[in-house]
Amino acid sequence: MVKVERRGAPRAPEKDLAMKLKLGELDTAIYALNISASGAYCKIDKEVPLMSRVKIVIMLPDPEKAGSPTRRIEVTGVVVREHPVVVDGKTQHYDLAIFFEDISQKDREAIASYVSKKTA
Repeated sequence: MVKVERRGAPRAPEKDLAMKLKLGELDTAIYALNISASGAYCKIDKEVPLMSRVKIVIMLPDPEKAGSPTRRIEVTGVVVREHPVVVDGKTQHYDLAIFFEDISQKDREAIASYVSKKTA
Protein backbone atom coordinates (compact mmCIF):
# COMPACT_ATOMS: atom_id res chain seq x y z
CA MET A 1 0.00 0.00 0.00
CA VAL A 2 1.39 3.42 -1.00
CA LYS A 3 1.23 6.10 1.66
CA VAL A 4 -0.46 9.23 0.30
CA GLU A 5 0.84 12.56 1.57
CA ARG A 6 -2.09 14.64 2.82
CA ARG A 7 -0.11 17.78 3.59
CA GLY A 8 -0.21 20.68 1.16
CA ALA A 9 3.48 21.52 1.57
CA PRO A 10 6.30 19.01 1.15
CA ARG A 11 8.47 18.44 4.20
CA ALA A 12 12.09 17.52 4.75
CA PRO A 13 13.48 15.41 7.55
CA GLU A 14 15.68 17.52 9.76
CA LYS A 15 18.20 17.11 12.55
CA ASP A 16 20.53 20.11 12.50
CA LEU A 17 18.18 23.07 12.10
CA ALA A 18 18.59 25.62 14.90
CA MET A 19 15.24 26.73 16.28
CA LYS A 20 13.99 28.51 19.38
CA LEU A 21 10.50 28.53 20.90
CA LYS A 22 9.08 31.38 22.97
CA LEU A 23 5.89 31.09 25.02
CA GLY A 24 5.44 33.50 27.91
CA GLU A 25 8.44 32.99 30.21
CA LEU A 26 9.54 29.89 28.30
CA ASP A 27 12.40 30.66 25.88
CA THR A 28 14.15 27.45 24.87
CA ALA A 29 15.87 25.59 22.06
CA ILE A 30 13.80 23.06 20.16
CA TYR A 31 15.01 20.36 17.84
CA ALA A 32 13.38 19.96 14.44
CA LEU A 33 12.43 16.47 13.26
CA ASN A 34 11.00 17.77 9.99
CA ILE A 35 9.99 21.10 8.49
CA SER A 36 7.78 22.41 5.69
CA ALA A 37 6.65 25.82 4.51
CA SER A 38 3.48 25.38 6.60
CA GLY A 39 4.91 24.04 9.87
CA ALA A 40 7.44 22.04 11.83
CA TYR A 41 7.51 18.83 13.84
CA CYS A 42 9.98 19.10 16.67
CA LYS A 43 10.98 17.87 20.09
CA ILE A 44 11.27 19.91 23.27
CA ASP A 45 12.09 19.10 26.88
CA LYS A 46 9.09 20.94 28.35
CA GLU A 47 5.37 20.32 27.98
CA VAL A 48 3.56 22.90 25.82
CA PRO A 49 -0.25 22.87 25.90
CA LEU A 50 -2.17 22.06 22.76
CA MET A 51 -3.38 25.12 20.81
CA SER A 52 -0.77 27.38 22.44
CA ARG A 53 0.27 30.31 20.26
CA VAL A 54 4.09 30.31 20.16
CA LYS A 55 6.85 32.38 18.60
CA ILE A 56 9.43 30.38 16.66
CA VAL A 57 12.84 31.61 15.52
CA ILE A 58 14.39 29.50 12.75
CA MET A 59 18.00 29.88 11.63
CA LEU A 60 17.71 28.64 8.05
CA PRO A 61 21.02 27.72 6.36
CA ASP A 62 21.61 27.45 2.63
CA PRO A 63 21.95 23.67 2.06
CA GLU A 64 24.08 24.25 -1.06
CA LYS A 65 26.67 26.45 0.65
CA ALA A 66 28.34 24.89 3.67
CA GLY A 67 29.29 27.53 6.21
CA SER A 68 27.16 30.18 4.52
CA PRO A 69 25.29 32.75 6.56
CA THR A 70 21.91 31.71 7.81
CA ARG A 71 18.61 33.48 7.35
CA ARG A 72 16.74 34.34 10.55
CA ILE A 73 13.03 33.66 10.24
CA GLU A 74 10.51 34.55 12.94
CA VAL A 75 7.01 33.10 12.80
CA THR A 76 3.99 32.77 15.03
CA GLY A 77 2.65 29.26 15.20
CA VAL A 78 0.02 27.17 16.91
CA VAL A 79 0.73 23.84 18.62
CA VAL A 80 -1.66 21.49 16.84
CA ARG A 81 -0.32 18.21 18.20
CA GLU A 82 1.64 17.43 21.37
CA HIS A 83 2.54 14.18 23.00
CA PRO A 84 5.10 12.95 25.51
CA VAL A 85 7.72 10.41 24.46
CA VAL A 86 7.86 7.92 27.33
CA VAL A 87 10.64 5.36 27.80
CA ASP A 88 10.59 2.94 30.74
CA GLY A 89 7.79 4.91 32.37
CA LYS A 90 9.69 8.23 32.22
CA THR A 91 8.95 11.16 29.93
CA GLN A 92 12.07 11.78 27.82
CA HIS A 93 10.78 14.76 25.82
CA TYR A 94 7.67 16.04 24.05
CA ASP A 95 7.00 15.97 20.31
CA LEU A 96 5.18 19.03 18.97
CA ALA A 97 3.56 19.73 15.63
CA ILE A 98 3.47 23.48 15.05
CA PHE A 99 1.40 25.08 12.29
CA PHE A 100 2.90 28.36 11.03
CA GLU A 101 0.03 30.78 11.45
CA ASP A 102 1.74 34.11 10.82
CA ILE A 103 4.62 33.96 8.34
CA SER A 104 5.55 36.33 5.53
CA GLN A 105 5.30 35.07 1.97
CA LYS A 106 9.03 35.72 1.54
CA ASP A 107 9.89 33.57 4.59
CA ARG A 108 7.46 30.83 3.50
CA GLU A 109 9.15 30.76 0.08
CA ALA A 110 12.60 30.60 1.71
CA ILE A 111 11.55 27.56 3.76
CA ALA A 112 9.94 25.92 0.70
CA SER A 113 13.17 26.45 -1.25
CA TYR A 114 15.20 24.98 1.62
CA VAL A 115 12.93 21.91 1.76
CA SER A 116 13.07 21.50 -2.03
CA LYS A 117 16.89 21.55 -2.02
CA LYS A 118 17.06 19.10 0.91
CA THR A 119 14.71 16.62 -0.74
CA ALA A 120 16.15 16.86 -4.28
